[in-house]
Amino acid sequence: MRQKFLKIHPKDNVLVALEALSPGTEIALQEQTFTLRDTVRGKHKFAERDLTPGTPIHLYGTLVGRAHKTILQGEALTVENVVHETQDLVQRTPNLHWDKPDVHTLKKRTFLGYHRSDGQVGTANYWVVIPLVFCENRNIEVMKEAFLEELGFAHPNAYKNYVRTLVTLFQSKNPSFDNIALKEAPSGGHQVFEHIDGIKFLTHQGGCGGTREDSEMLCALIAGYLNNPNVAGATVLSLGCQNAQISILREKLHGLNPDFDKPLLIFDQQTEGTESLLLQKAILETFKGLIEANKLRRKPAGLDKLTLGLECGGSDGFSGISANPTVGHVSDILAALGGKTLLAEFPELCGVEQELINRCTTASAATKFMQLMETYSDAAQAVNSGFDMNPSPGNIKDGLITDAMKSAGAAKKGGTSPITAILDYAEYATKPGLNLLCTPGNDVESTTALAGSGANLILFTTGLGTPTGNPIAPVVKIASNSTLAQRMPDIIDVDTGPIITGQKSIPDMGEALLEYLIDVASGNINTKSQLLGQDDFIPWKRGISL
Repeated sequence: MRQKFLKIHPKDNVLVALEALSPGTEIALQEQTFTLRDTVRGKHKFAERDLTPGTPIHLYGTLVGRAHKTILQGEALTVENVVHETQDLVQRTPNLHWDKPDVHTLKKRTFLGYHRSDGQVGTANYWVVIPLVFCENRNIEVMKEAFLEELGFAHPNAYKNYVRTLVTLFQSKNPSFDNIALKEAPSGGHQVFEHIDGIKFLTHQGGCGGTREDSEMLCALIAGYLNNPNVAGATVLSLGCQNAQISILREKLHGLNPDFDKPLLIFDQQTEGTESLLLQKAILETFKGLIEANKLRRKPAGLDKLTLGLECGGSDGFSGISANPTVGHVSDILAALGGKTLLAEFPELCGVEQELINRCTTASAATKFMQLMETYSDAAQAVNSGFDMNPSPGNIKDGLITDAMKSAGAAKKGGTSPITAILDYAEYATKPGLNLLCTPGNDVESTTALAGSGANLILFTTGLGTPTGNPIAPVVKIASNSTLAQRMPDIIDVDTGPIITGQKSIPDMGEALLEYLIDVASGNINTKSQLLGQDDFIPWKRGISL
């Protein structure tokens, strides 16, 4: 018989409905039995006992809010009767004991990747074309149009034929638009470069006109993309007079990797002269670079060469029970093998800071984490915002009614391993183990940053569905519930819903996910976001983005 509710942690005083529950439903828990007073939607929480105003509310064993009004036993928690609350921080008490997962059978496992001269290994082989300033976006788009179809990298577009059909009907004497089916588009032309996974043309709105800090961070981010092991080489377009100067990019790249030796082609429009001269030169030299990049081949590499970005978006009340712990199990496995994992989205770590600083391997890492969190929080409050405003309407509708409640579940993506490093935005990951990366909670800004810090795969959990992808790091979309996986199969790669129904355990699901990742890393499987050509790229302007 399927379990109808769940008490996640012994310390919790609220329960989670695993399906829609009606008033009068009997709840039997240990030695007590009571009946529900309200309809409780699946994913939402209800009180295990009476909660008077001001009573702390615990979920996952963590303080996630306080009762704003009296909440009677069996009554649903809502935004009207609960307010956001987090625990006060105390001095770090190191908690570095870790029950490592057994990885002895995985130490000899490999994936097929692209080995770079600096020791990094890519899960893909991309060429990147990117501007230093938004003034060059049009030239990037011109190059994109010139290259993709001719080289066989263009994604089939069924909607072109769909519109063509509509135009034909419109021009007929008696148009009828009933029962017009969308037909699958023919696949693209023959791929000229067999060992290149794609040419990625990125555009953005930065590089000039904003703060100098934003331009410097943009250069640092681009340097991270160039250094990412999934990138074989790059073409960079500059106007010439912008804040994000070529010299700054070179400085950031040298600081990141003094021995950087990938092909890097930089063209400055104000130096080259006409747009035509710029584009002809950039296209010719890029084509030559692609010829060289195509000579690379996949070779076996240990799983310790993986760097996993850990992300969530469109989270729901099941995310912290199924999808996020599954990812956390994979994160622990990789940390035990000597690989790297990056847990991002600092606004969604609000309320679990004490646990995280206690897991930091050094006092300096704990201090850096808290300084970054405090600076971020202060900046949000300075513009009349705050971390407590992070949950979206979709999060709230599906059971995450406070930021601390959302954060307590989101942090599960980081598993239980010690935290070896704290990275500010655009810092590159170099230490094995779990790293915390300062990014916004915004899905695209965060995934953009994860790839810039070296992630060669990104694990993205969702309970509501989001199409987010990344140009250079394959994004594996992991559903928290089977209803979502069945409703949106075009964007979901892995379904962890069987955990909710009791059909699978978290370790079993985590091990299945790892096997899937090995196939993705080896190029045997394209993720749904790759198949859709979902190449999202938004650099973070260091203002307020939650």
